[in-house]
Amino acid sequence: MSELKSAAEELDAADGLAALRGRFVLDDVVYLDGNSLGALPAHVPGRVQDVVRRQWGELRIRSWEESGWWTAPERIGDRIAPLVGAAAGQIVVGDSTSVNVFKALVAAVRMAAEDGAGGPGRDEILVDATTFPTDGYIAESAARMTGCALRPVAPAEVPSALGERTAAVLLNHVDYRTGRLHDLPGLTAAVHAAGAYAVWDLCHSAGALPVWLDEHGVDLAVGCTYKYLNGGPGSPAYLYVRRDLQPRFDSPLPGWNSHAEPFGMRPGYEPASGAPRGRVGTPDILSLLALEAALDVWDEDAVSVEAVRAKSLALTDFFLRCVAEYVPDGRVESVTPVAHAERGSQVALRCDDAGDVMKRLIERGVVGDFRAPDVLRFGFTPLYVGFADVERAARVLALTLGEAG
Repeated sequence: MSELKSAAEELDAADGLAALRGRFVLDDVVYLDGNSLGALPAHVPGRVQDVVRRQWGELRIRSWEESGWWTAPERIGDRIAPLVGAAAGQIVVGDSTSVNVFKALVAAVRMAAEDGAGGPGRDEILVDATTFPTDGYIAESAARMTGCALRPVAPAEVPSALGERTAAVLLNHVDYRTGRLHDLPGLTAAVHAAGAYAVWDLCHSAGALPVWLDEHGVDLAVGCTYKYLNGGPGSPAYLYVRRDLQPRFDSPLPGWNSHAEPFGMRPGYEPASGAPRGRVGTPDILSLLALEAALDVWDEDAVSVEAVRAKSLALTDFFLRCVAEYVPDGRVESVTPVAHAERGSQVALRCDDAGDVMKRLIERGVVGDFRAPDVLRFGFTPLYVGFADVERAARVLALTLGEAG
């Protein structure tokens, strides 16, 4: 035990991102649930107070222009863009992940229909069989609305499942249960080779590891901002539309905010050009600007996604090492891949009575979460999680399992 404590101290002393911990509001708990809700950046309350008291309270309607409210969805999208490997002008922030999945998937099917005009038709959607439930629900609804068949397949089986009728494929970059990282470059290439469109859900990867949307030619992508981007509960999601596809992006939710002339109040709809096509209605300014403030840590501290990824892998490696050392054989089983190329920024451990175990862990100051039926899920946010946190979490887990055993 003392050996691992000493190792944690040495790793923390050498950690180039360690100083960022002071940028967040944290107490004495070990917070390993940032893959559900990121911690509060310490400067956000002051920024939100200014938005409420001055921008809203004093400037009121003038803030749409004078405080930049109107352009916030694209401005903040451009700040997220480098974190997912995208050039400016391709991301708009607004609505929820679910709504953006719907926009992206229906638009992908519509583009595929245009491509296949005069041919046999592309009338099938493939969806990640292990996806977060909402993505599956949305895919099922989108399939009904577009007259497509829906086929769930495991990500590894996508290349063999693709065919001439495939219109779009909806995939998760990181499996929310296990933390498995899927092959975005390879699967995107396979989808394109079949003449279909790739839609990626980045909820569990953006802000934790490199994505490189532009480099790999991803068509459309969505993601939330309240996990590794620390935007706050319910903070708005984002939608990426590759630049060359934007003129063809036909949103199933045309709103006045995405109109080419939003204040013209015309009865007929004409879509705006560029990323604003992904907008719908009036943006949620309070949440949007809280998110913008939260993103300051990436710019002001010159944090690179590559450095974050390196620490993420070191943290998860060290956690697995500590669990192997502290927890008796047979009490837990890791379902997260060991290979770095297949691992996101979390570790999922299967164990008996996982729900009760997690409750006791939280009571002892180690906060993760439980996924039915038997998974303990621990998320590692490199901006504020340290190696001493990791060692303590594994030690408390071993103590808790020992008492239960």
